[in-house]
Amino acid sequence: MKNLIEVTGIEVFAYHGCMEEESRLGGKYVVDVILSTNFTRSAESDELIDTIDYVAVRNIVVEEMAIRSKLIEHVANRILVRFKTEFQTLITASVKVRKQSPPIQGLVKEVAVIIEG
Repeated sequence: MKNLIEVTGIEVFAYHGCMEEESRLGGKYVVDVILSTNFTRSAESDELIDTIDYVAVRNIVVEEMAIRSKLIEHVANRILVRFKTEFQTLITASVKVRKQSPPIQGLVKEVAVIIEG
């Protein structure tokens, strides 16, 4: 059986970007995660050990977002790799990283990348 766990709206302040000023000033990011797993066992047992811990999901996102990268594509991939490494029951995952108010010409609310695997 395939079930989904979503952890959305993880807000972080980080220093990603190709421009030097982004490495000094930083910016706001929002990360959304969808994890495909089988949580039939936890649904029956009511035990945290039988599912993917949402706190661990958030912690991985925060830890990986704290490591500076030029591209949010790189950050999203690192998050996905960590999920695959640390969650034994993970089938697939989707990670969306949104950069708020990116420093590009014109008014742009956000840019985003989505990686699945």
